[in-house]
This record gives sequence, structure tokens and C-alpha cells, in this order.
Amino acid sequence: MARIQTDSVVMMLRELYPDLCFEIVDLVVHSLKDLPTCLPPGFTIGAVCKRENPLDAVVFHPKNCGKTLSLLPEKSVIGTSSLRRAAQLKKKFPHLEFRDIRGNLNTRLKKLDEKEDFSAIILAAAGLKRMGWESRIGQLLSPEDCLYAVGQGALAVEVRAKDQEILNMVSALHDADTVLCCIAERAFMKRLEGGCSVPVAVNTLLKDGQLYLTGAVYSLDGSDSLKETMQTSVSYPHQNEDGPNDDVQHVGITAKNVPGQAQEAAENLGVALASLLLSKGAKHILSVARQLNDAR
Repeated sequence: MARIQTDSVVMMLRELYPDLCFEIVDLVVHSLKDLPTCLPPGFTIGAVCKRENPLDAVVFHPKNCGKTLSLLPEKSVIGTSSLRRAAQLKKKFPHLEFRDIRGNLNTRLKKLDEKEDFSAIILAAAGLKRMGWESRIGQLLSPEDCLYAVGQGALAVEVRAKDQEILNMVSALHDADTVLCCIAERAFMKRLEGGCSVPVAVNTLLKDGQLYLTGAVYSLDGSDSLKETMQTSVSYPHQNEDGPNDDVQHVGITAKNVPGQAQEAAENLGVALASLLLSKGAKHILSVARQLNDAR
């Protein structure tokens, strides 16, 4: 997966800069959802590529082909390593059991197909598509069923923060809509002090210059949750922002070719939504979830 993601970015760069030779050394390609909201000093996300489908997908055991989660028999075991997915789906599908499944995509699919331990597993639709396994998707989970992870479906290109030549080069890969959505999501996560050890989930929509962010936190079993939606305008013209602020980062992202005011609005939206949830008791839900997860 890592090699496929890296090669896809190199292909895009080769199209933009056919005269350059690319060795895979000066930039690192990640799934954005795997990157912390605070990067180590000296590094930045120099590009956020156009987002693939951010939704979660269900891959069924061959014997359950054609079914959906709601049609699986009572006590069917669903594999997922994500606390976020399990918390939401336990509440939505109480007749199912959820169990950890580890390993890369190849390993998980092999465990599903070759054993009888799991009736289905939950994976990111984007990862399946990048691996060429889109045909294995038996059901896409809508945001009503399962809000997705912060940054899910987007590729991030991490570079040295002071390397202007590389920064300028990769910035052509930025997709403005994806950047704004992911800044809002990452700001939401950062304000909550969330991470992989707690169930935090989002859904974003950018339409007619308005950015809508839905964010939620869950207890590990999904019985306790808080969910709210807020919106803001991100319709700002691009201004010449050269000068001392030309390398401003927003939750680890440097996007010179996206209006700075729009990035600020997106970041403020994420912070405001997180603050609203915190005022309603999100800190308690997350701290209990973190303690229970650490104790497992």
C-alpha cells in the first residue's frame, strides 16, 4: 500500500514536471489519517491530494456475498481494528459482535477469506480502491451509519518545512477542497486531543462556498455519544500572501495556493465544533474511553 501510494504521487509529479528525475527520498507519502495533528519540528504537509471516497466499506466472507450488515445472522463476528468503527457500529447493529483484526490489507483479507472466524471486515474504501480491490466492497457505510476518520481517503505529502524548492513543487498537488475539509477535521481532532486511542469521527461537505463539519465522540461501546454539525463560509479570493507569513501552517499543513483566510476559517470551524462538544461533556466520554482502551 505504501509503495502504491508513493508511486501514485510520483506519477502526478512526473506529469507536472516531465524534465525532472524523481528518486523517492525528498518527500514522504502518507495516508493523512495516519499523521498526527502536530508534526515534528522542521516538517510540514506540503500537499494534500484530491480525496478518494472517505467512507468505510464492508468486505464480506465469500459465503455472505450479496448480504449487508443488517442481514447477517445474530452474533456474526465483524473484524475491525478501529475503535471509531466499532463504537458506531455496535450501536447501529446490536445483533453483531465486533472483534479486533490486525495486519495490512492483504493479511486481513486473507484472514477473512481463508478462515471462518469473521463474517465480514470493515476497511477504508479508499485503501481498497488504491489496491485495485474495489470489487470486494460489498457495502459502503454512509455517514448516517458510520462517520469516518479525520483525513480518511486523502494522501499527504510530508516534506522539510524550509525546503522551498520541494515545497513549491509539491504544492501543485494540493486539492483546495480537500485541504479545507481536512484542516477543519484535523483542527477538530487537535482541540479534542483525540487520536487512535479514542473514538472520534467526522463528516465534511463543501458546497457553494460553505464548509459543513459534523463531528462526534463515542464511548467504546457506542452507548454514550455526542454529535454536532457546524458550518462556515470559506469563499475567499486568493490574495498575494508573500512575505513573513508565506509559510503559515494550519494543523501541520502548508498550502500556499489555497486562500489563507479560507484556511483560517476552516481551522476555526474545527476548533469551534470541538469546543462545543467539550462544553457538552466530550472530555469525560473521551477520558473514560482512553482509560478503558489503555486497560485492555
